[in-house]
Amino acid sequence: MGDWFSRGYLPHFNSLGTIQTITFRLADSLPQQKLWSLKQKISSAEDVSQQMRQEIESWLDAGIGCCALKHPEVAQVVQDALLHFDGKRYRLLKWCIMPNHVHVIIEQNTNLSKIVQSWKSYTGKWALANNSRLKLGIPNEHFWMRDYWDRFIRSGEHYWAVADYIENNPVHAGLCENAKEWRWSSAGRD
Repeated sequence: MGDWFSRGYLPHFNSLGTIQTITFRLADSLPQQKLWSLKQKISSAEDVSQQMRQEIESWLDAGIGCCALKHPEVAQVVQDALLHFDGKRYRLLKWCIMPNHVHVIIEQNTNLSKIVQSWKSYTGKWALANNSRLKLGIPNEHFWMRDYWDRFIRSGEHYWAVADYIENNPVHAGLCENAKEWRWSSAGRD
C-alpha cells in the first residue's frame, strides 16, 4: 500500500504503480485574494475540496496571471520535460499544457514528489532565465506555485473521465475548437 504525506498544505498519496492525475500551476495564476474569497464563500459546503477544485479550475481556465505557458518555447520545454523520463520514472498517459497550468496522468515508478519536483525545477529555472528574452512577464522569482494537486485514479471510469477533462480542457477554455488541434497535449498523439 502507499503512503500519505504532506508538505504543509495539500495531502499527497505516494505508491509505486499507482495511476495519478496531477495538476500544477504558475505562481501567479491564482491571486491569494481570490483563494481567500473562495474559502469564505464555501466554508459551509459539505464537499469543500470538490467545490474548491471546480472553482479553481474555472479561474485557471480564465487565464489569470502572466500565462507564460502560452509562449511556444516555454510550452515546448515543459512538454519535453514531461516526455523526458516517460518509461523510466513514470509512464506518461495523458497531459495538457494550458497557459497557466499543467495537467498530467501518470503511472508512477518512483516517488511522486520527486517526479513533480524534477518537472518544476528544470522548467522553472529555464523560464526564469529566459523571462526577459521572451518577455514572459513572470512577476517574481517563483515560476511555479510551491505545491501541486494530485489524486490517484480509482477505477477505469474515473480514468476516462479525468482523461477526457484533461484533453478537452483547451476546448472548454476557448483556446481551440477541437482537442486534437491543441499542440501541447496528448490529444493529437493517440
